[in-house]
Amino acid sequence: MDRIYVMQLVRSFQCGEISRRDFLKRATIAVGSAVAAQMLLTACGTGTGTTPPPVVESNPEPVAMGEETGLIAADITYTDEDGSELMGYLARPVENTGRSAIVVIQEWWGLDNHIRDLTRRFAREGFVALAPDLYNGVSTSEPDEARKLVMELDMVNAVREIGQAMNYLLEQEYVTGDQIGVVGFCLGGALALQTARTFETVGAAVAFYGRPLEPEQAGDVKAPVLGLYGALDEGIPVEGVRAMEAALPTTVELTTEEGATPVELTHEFRIYPGAGHAFLNDTRASYNEAAARDAWNRAVQWFRNNL
Repeated sequence: MDRIYVMQLVRSFQCGEISRRDFLKRATIAVGSAVAAQMLLTACGTGTGTTPPPVVESNPEPVAMGEETGLIAADITYTDEDGSELMGYLARPVENTGRSAIVVIQEWWGLDNHIRDLTRRFAREGFVALAPDLYNGVSTSEPDEARKLVMELDMVNAVREIGQAMNYLLEQEYVTGDQIGVVGFCLGGALALQTARTFETVGAAVAFYGRPLEPEQAGDVKAPVLGLYGALDEGIPVEGVRAMEAALPTTVELTTEEGATPVELTHEFRIYPGAGHAFLNDTRASYNEAAARDAWNRAVQWFRNNL
């Protein structure tokens, strides 16, 4: 893959020099996959002649750990299928009782302070939350560097690593149940959707402004999906979200000890007027407080209802 050429395509799209259709056509050839091209489009933010959103410095709250806050939060390592080491950030309540678990999937910036904060927020809601480090220790606040990291990310392998994070959680004595929730933001939202069509161990999925699945892909989803999108997100047309919503299955067959068992699925989508891309990210100018508050509450309740 010619990384410089792909970066030039991204910049041309963001400046309005080429259309969304032309970008996807050329990027698909350059990166070798339509899915990867669509994820890259989502991760790179808005286009159609707008200036890329500014980067606002993050001032996250200090990480307080241990019994004082009722949380245990730390960087961890766990084992991949081949015995190699994977990295992540785990947060959970101190009380070592049965808890539902969630995998939290990063934006294109990497496992940064915002994603760590969201992971702790889920733990404060009573969940065990694990954010896999898909960039292996690298994160950035610079858009150009984030583009490079996304282009170097093997999306199929990223979904597989998310599956390994779910397996790790299922092995922990403080996790209850045989299914895990997945939630992702931007790039992570697209990966959450891909994960929900890949693994039966996904019990519920939440996509915050993630690239929608194509209708033919949406039919493979094996879990209830909550989609949370901004009406002003220029990188994700509402029509694409609605097309995915209409194609999601309402009944699937899951493998159980009794064999193939039909399971009914209910999905929910919210498109927030006045909100754009990354409206939950309170470290950036895209933050929309009203949409963020409502969407967060819906996500938490979605996991409580489905895990």
